[in-house]
Amino acid sequence: MQDFIHDKRVYYSPIEFAMSYIGGTWKMPVIRALANGPLRYGDLKNAIPHVTDKMLNTQLRDLEKKGMVTRTIFREKPPRVEYALTDRAMQSIPAIEALENYGRKLMELEAGEITERRS
Repeated sequence: MQDFIHDKRVYYSPIEFAMSYIGGTWKMPVIRALANGPLRYGDLKNAIPHVTDKMLNTQLRDLEKKGMVTRTIFREKPPRVEYALTDRAMQSIPAIEALENYGRKLMELEAGEITERRS
């Protein structure tokens, strides 16, 4: 495949480019949490254990910049903000689910190997 240039960066494969959108520790959990519909920030934070406020804000901004998440501000008192997935992000869900299933299988295999080693 020919190299792909986007935002002044060269990508050598479609996998590398896709991972620039959904890769990292927190992007996929954010997308999974929003898969069933829009969430407010606090609900999103509660849905993703161990993520810090700084990291969640960073990931939400990055996903919004990449057209994966929309941020809607409701003009009420107090103001309410909801985050939702775009169609682009919805298309990533089958790939994320496949990675999640693969990760679970690897964890089971590793846990089994650790048990066998201890025996």
